[in-house]
Amino acid sequence: MNKTTWLSLAIAISAVPSAALAQTATSTNSNLQPRTENGRQIYDVGQFSRFNPRTALDIVQQVPGFIIDTGDEDARGLGQADENVLINGARIAGKNNDAFTILGRISAASVLRVEIVDGATLSISGLSGQVLNLVTSSDGSTGITGNFKWRPQWRRAGSDWFDGEASISGKIGKGDFTIAIQNESFRNGARGPEQVTNGQGELLFERFETGQPQADAPTINVSYSRTSDAGSVFNISGEYGIDHFRQRVETLRTQAGVPDIFELFTRREREWNAEFSADYEFDLGAGRLKLIGLQRLEHSPTRDFFSRTFTDGVTQPFISTFNRTVDEGESVLRAEYGWQTAGGTDWGFSLEGAYNFLESEADRGGDSNTRVEEKRAEFITTYGRPLSENLTLQAALGGEYSEISQGDLTRSFIRPKGSVALAWRPAADFDLSFKLSREVDQLDFFDFVGSVEVSNDVQTAGNTNLVPPQKWRAELEATKKLGAFGSATVTFFGEKINDIVDTFPIDDIREARGNIGSADRYGIELVSTLLFDPIGWKGAKLDIEVEGVNSSVRDPITLRNRRIGQDDRYSYEITLRHDIPDTDWAWGAGIEDFDDVANIRLDQIADFDTLAPYSWIFVEHKDVFGLTVNANLGNLFDRGERFVRTDYVNRRDGPIDFIEDRTRRFGLVYRLTISGSF
Repeated sequence: MNKTTWLSLAIAISAVPSAALAQTATSTNSNLQPRTENGRQIYDVGQFSRFNPRTALDIVQQVPGFIIDTGDEDARGLGQADENVLINGARIAGKNNDAFTILGRISAASVLRVEIVDGATLSISGLSGQVLNLVTSSDGSTGITGNFKWRPQWRRAGSDWFDGEASISGKIGKGDFTIAIQNESFRNGARGPEQVTNGQGELLFERFETGQPQADAPTINVSYSRTSDAGSVFNISGEYGIDHFRQRVETLRTQAGVPDIFELFTRREREWNAEFSADYEFDLGAGRLKLIGLQRLEHSPTRDFFSRTFTDGVTQPFISTFNRTVDEGESVLRAEYGWQTAGGTDWGFSLEGAYNFLESEADRGGDSNTRVEEKRAEFITTYGRPLSENLTLQAALGGEYSEISQGDLTRSFIRPKGSVALAWRPAADFDLSFKLSREVDQLDFFDFVGSVEVSNDVQTAGNTNLVPPQKWRAELEATKKLGAFGSATVTFFGEKINDIVDTFPIDDIREARGNIGSADRYGIELVSTLLFDPIGWKGAKLDIEVEGVNSSVRDPITLRNRRIGQDDRYSYEITLRHDIPDTDWAWGAGIEDFDDVANIRLDQIADFDTLAPYSWIFVEHKDVFGLTVNANLGNLFDRGERFVRTDYVNRRDGPIDFIEDRTRRFGLVYRLTISGSF
């Protein structure tokens, strides 16, 4: 669909006669100011009616000053809670089901209210700072409900008709079921020139590249939950999905006085993954015991191909391939027991056992054919109590034992871990929370395995001697309610990391991922919502999210301090939305950008930058034959991508061999989102 067709469609939608649109004229009389009950900020679901929400996610994304944080999605096992969203007071179970996914499957008709509370005041180990608890109806009065969302997109790289999701929920006997299907697809692409110069800045040759990555990732999820008359809770969930990824980069290389060269790089992955989880919670003695089990499997064959074809009619083509099949698995058993004393003190114990493996088979790369296994056990004791009417303490103390094996090498580690968190409310509209934690990061099993980049002819060796990084992390969060003007949260954090993993030289010509010593990392984040109703602009709000990060680690090559490779520098997103009073229309605009540190390797530095912020405008109608239709025009500032790779003769402390300087642009992006519910 071209630009003219897309705009014609948007005009046609807006031109549908009002009589045919069943105008609901959603009111903006509902304000977004919460009420306070027992230290919690409470929003009734009716306060979000002006957005005509279809799902719980539509509601949560409009809560002033709150941003969903899904925690460490790469962590092995389940561990303590680190996702800042609860459903009816319980953390979200499973690994594939994060807050965005689960909230998108809950009908807005099932939501009663939204509560914002400091996590340290809850009897859930690991939580601190602002946490959202979504309270839903459990009486079955809503009957069978369903939601769907279709997100077609058109851009210069191609059309994507298959991105979307749908779910249906209801009751079976005394239990609740949900069946959901989803496809996260994309059709991206960009093109542009590249110049390759030598160390003196002299042009060697030029390239013009066109890159097109595409993917389809359909999944189906079935879940069931039941609460008995005695209050026991049983949940079970199963999911199966495939992820078909393909990438094609075509390059025309030109040089004065030399025949042209055509280069082609392709990558294909045909992955399937499955997850099954169940949990059962019941009264036991003075408290509650929760048993959790999870099994996850993944099969990922990848095929990389690179060719260089010479047009002189004499030189034979150069071809390089790298084929690898990776199987991964995770098994987790976890038990949690907690109780509260008559004096209001919360006690809890958790015990978790996990088994993870990664098995790799490849046709190149030396140590690519290997199996890595980890057996891990974690025990945590938690203690929480109010120290005064507006000050609460939560403490957790424990440790983990892990055993990592690869081939004939087996190593074991014992690591302490825990945290102390304080939640203080000096005023009804002001919250402060502080958390100091000792954490053990999880190793990426792919760092144990060798890999090959066929387009650059670069090999990375595996490292069997990796140890898990550990860190001290301090976090201070301040939330100020601005009354009718909204809310603002500022978070300061700092980390002291030991045994950080980064690129490490094995010898003069080989590299791997390895532990390179200690590092410091610190930053600040601002999340705010500004409401314009008090100044007369009814129904308008501005959402702001800004983060800045700095870090320092000693480089193993230059022995000088530098930032952590591929770490964040800054990011921001600012979105304006105006729901026009007494109509079903809304419009808005947004802008976002980011910058991160270059990928630093033994003999090269690869830096990716955006050439402009990504920006967009949208118009939305909330009742087009009962559907919500949102038309979005993106990339107004013509964002492009700049990639600069500096390659050195031997190592980064030597002379420059050549520099690749590439620019690609992808043009305007046209997106239509059609959502409905029943």
